Amino acid sequence: MGGRKSLLATLAWLMAAGTLMMVVRAEDPYIFFTWNVTYGTISPLGVPQQGILINGQFPGPNINSTTNNNVVINVFNNLDEPLLFSWNGVQQRKNSWQDGVAATNCPIMPGTNYTYHFQVKDQIGSYYYFPSLGMQKAAGGFGGLRINSRLLIPVPFADPEDDYTVLIGDWYTKSQTSMKKLLDSGHSLGRPAGVLINGKSGKDEKEPLFTMKAGKTYRYRICNVGLKNSLNFRIQGHTMKLVEIEGSHTVQNTYQWLDVHLGQCYSVLVTANQEPKDYYMVASTRFTKYDLSATGIIRYENGKGQASQALPEAPVGWAWSLNQFRTFRWNLTASAARPNPQGSYHYGSINITRTIKIVNSAGTVGGKLRYAINGATHVDSTTPLKLAEYYGVQDKVFKYNTIADEPPAQVKSDNITEQPVVVNATFRNFVEIIFENHERSIQSWHLDGYSFFPVAIEPGTWSPEKRKNYNLLDAVSRYTIQVYPKSWAAIMLTFDNAGMWNLRSETWERRYLGQQLYISVQSPARSLRDEYNLPDSAPLCGIVKELPNPPPYTV
Repeated sequence: MGGRKSLLATLAWLMAAGTLMMVVRAEDPYIFFTWNVTYGTISPLGVPQQGILINGQFPGPNINSTTNNNVVINVFNNLDEPLLFSWNGVQQRKNSWQDGVAATNCPIMPGTNYTYHFQVKDQIGSYYYFPSLGMQKAAGGFGGLRINSRLLIPVPFADPEDDYTVLIGDWYTKSQTSMKKLLDSGHSLGRPAGVLINGKSGKDEKEPLFTMKAGKTYRYRICNVGLKNSLNFRIQGHTMKLVEIEGSHTVQNTYQWLDVHLGQCYSVLVTANQEPKDYYMVASTRFTKYDLSATGIIRYENGKGQASQALPEAPVGWAWSLNQFRTFRWNLTASAARPNPQGSYHYGSINITRTIKIVNSAGTVGGKLRYAINGATHVDSTTPLKLAEYYGVQDKVFKYNTIADEPPAQVKSDNITEQPVVVNATFRNFVEIIFENHERSIQSWHLDGYSFFPVAIEPGTWSPEKRKNYNLLDAVSRYTIQVYPKSWAAIMLTFDNAGMWNLRSETWERRYLGQQLYISVQSPARSLRDEYNLPDSAPLCGIVKELPNPPPYTV
């Protein structure tokens, strides 16, 4: 007994000291982090502004994990505002309590801490984390999250010399507070001030972001963590071999350019096979009337010579981007996070039980700008939706199915309803979701808790006969999908992960102004086989704060 107390005391001390360690147990390994979240002055575009730092870093530290690791992150909120972190693309099996969005968690209040505990169960690949409340993402607080394959699972490429995280995104020099006031007053954010690569614009930068040895091959994990713009990524003088998209190994095609839309992550292999000197990586805006870009230096070890100032140009038009999407294919011969072929899940042969059509729109409520889905704009409640459901008081907080599976034929801009938007889904049903974009701007959509199969993107409007054009064999399982202007996209998935899950626009002002909803997936059996109980350490708020705990789930 004394030995067990000693071990627990040692682990508690290591967590308090901010130390990361691996604990060897009979169960899956644990990795521990302690994060001190503060404000700090940053100047990524040369303009001093208030940023959100994690352990003094902007961007935040990388989380480097391995399939089935238990990740434990003790977050100390030293801001003057509530805080939550979400884990973009991490599926949180049976555990939406750790999703870190407003409808599932009470916030971490200023001066307090909360410990996230989630398992990266049966996943591999490239992800990122970010602060999910309000416009905090616009101030930083984001970082890379990678899930490496276990040693016993073969990977369809040789081990790279090194593994680099590349966080690209547009950036505003406005403070997150002023951005919130602007949106709350009914105005749009307008154009960003610039683009960043790992928190830097590249202007006047002399030091390299990354180094390479001649003849060696490196893995670059590229994620778009921005607020508004799709970005094109390329590396001067080098090609990129695509090997993974958002948790799935891909057919290894080679590209000169990659369009990385909001919320998306790609892994590429780059071989240092050029003259040893400096080269630029470039990230630039796409599908906009303005042209913003950032550069970062890649330096060959012992190389001589500065990078050429002649930067590679990005492609033009979204038709090129659509054609690139069509070249992405799942690698059906590669192993996944489990020792079975990825292609063993034949999604194309499963009967669709429900079709949900999502149409994005803009309008006004009370004379102020709002963004909607099927005529409804989401507002967060003071009681998280998942907590209300867990305590059985959801009737006092929200209504299910506040939008129809088929949107109204026409939504007038002044006839948008404002409420918590929750769709009730049947556990383990196989569904089809259609995103139809009637606007002239590109959209990007993300679903927490799941990966899905994007089986088609096409111009025009969707109709059932369009199913004959679906890719029902090797669509890449992923968690974010773009929808081009005046186009539609179709995804398929099984709602087999019980919980309350956020489906959102990745265009952050749209999400902030209501273009999101939640999907409630409840198991008929209140069973730990399907969903975990509310953690004992979870803070309570709203109308459930003083309620007695409901009966726990049992095996």
